[in-house]
Amino acid sequence: MNILITGGAGFIGSEFVRQSVEKGYKVSVIDKLTYAGSMDRINSVIEEIRFYKDDIKNEDSIKKIIKTDKIEAVINFAAETHVDRSILEPNEFINTNICGTTSILNSLANSDVLLVHVSTDEVYGELGKDGKFSEDSPLRPNSPYSASKASADLLINAYARTYSLRTRIVRPSNNYGMWQFPEKLIPVVIYKALNNQRVPVYADGSNIREWTYVKDCCSAIFKVLNDGKDSNVYNIGSGEEMTNLNLVKKILSILGKSDDLIEFVKDRPGHDFRYSLNTEKISKELGWKPSFSLDQGLKETVQWYVENYAWLEKEVANLKEYWNKVYRSKS
Repeated sequence: MNILITGGAGFIGSEFVRQSVEKGYKVSVIDKLTYAGSMDRINSVIEEIRFYKDDIKNEDSIKKIIKTDKIEAVINFAAETHVDRSILEPNEFINTNICGTTSILNSLANSDVLLVHVSTDEVYGELGKDGKFSEDSPLRPNSPYSASKASADLLINAYARTYSLRTRIVRPSNNYGMWQFPEKLIPVVIYKALNNQRVPVYADGSNIREWTYVKDCCSAIFKVLNDGKDSNVYNIGSGEEMTNLNLVKKILSILGKSDDLIEFVKDRPGHDFRYSLNTEKISKELGWKPSFSLDQGLKETVQWYVENYAWLEKEVANLKEYWNKVYRSKS
């Protein structure tokens, strides 16, 4: 199958690129290479893919790639994803997550090309201590990030019905693993701990997340790509939930660091309390289940960052440079 992976130099997208090459797909990749993009993630397979540095909002580019490379499916990972940054820069999230997705949809008009869109569990809003979100749960996003992703989901469903496009949506829980950009919780904790710096935890750390190893997430997306049904949504999760505080403590323990490094900081606005997914649909209909436990995945992840500390340090510097530019532009 000839596939186009958008956002293929990002965290989850690059894992999908590497697995796609390993599985024998003919892979084209488009990525804008924003501050969080890194060619390092796909350099190991760069000779085996077609790479295009471009913006998904450029419909002409998308259409040309689809025609030239005879694309049969588009897997859309391209997105702005950091909730904290969406609060500070909501326009960036609207432009990429809504307008960018619309550009892809317009590019698929009058074709049989399948779109597999990677959404998020955050579109459902938050849960209390009990219950799980199913694919039929209402969308009640609480941050500019999740609202932009929910908007994209609704547009996809509308285009599928109105223009008879072939679409499938996946909604994964929080992903973690190697190559994740150090603005997200787990690489932040690892970097801070390795440097014996204070590790920030929002409020009292009682917020709960369901954590899925990125390798498992991508294996589920392959299942949806190959065996899923058009106009369907599939939740992807591990079934393993943990408070942010306990997760941080677990990482510190793996690194042999003291919990004394933890520093509780002011909570972020609109911080959802808990996410949890019912994954019976993908399990029963497509036969998918995760292969990695949270303990196993965390150990592999921590070990990878220790062994690839130079990359982590470089990306921390890139992040600081990015925010310096943002602050200068607003001053």
